[in-house]
Amino acid sequence: MKENLLVDLSKQFAVDIVKLCSDIKEHRKSNVLLNQILRSGTSIGANIHEANYAASKADFINKFQIALKECYETDYWLGLFKDTNMITADEYKDMFAKCSKIRKLLIASITTAKSKDQNIKT
Repeated sequence: MKENLLVDLSKQFAVDIVKLCSDIKEHRKSNVLLNQILRSGTSIGANIHEANYAASKADFINKFQIALKECYETDYWLGLFKDTNMITADEYKDMFAKCSKIRKLLIASITTAKSKDQNIKT
């Protein structure tokens, strides 16, 4: 059975976020901002996973839209962490690329789900 790419990517991204935050906390400095990126970065995958068990098409789209908002929030925190030297430019580049890939897949999935929903109604 083919694995769901978006589920896999978002779960691995959550793992990477946890590891990044752990590294910052243990080897650099503790910062209250870590909780922000930890929550938004891991929420992406949780919402995508939950969408697989949606009660309706509207619920599915809503969960994906929440995941997309969390992607945008995570992008913000990654940029802030880079600009304040909490993470290196290489760490930022790697994490931003992963987050961007998930964001693009979410946008495409939301667009497809909405267009299928409109086709059914017409």
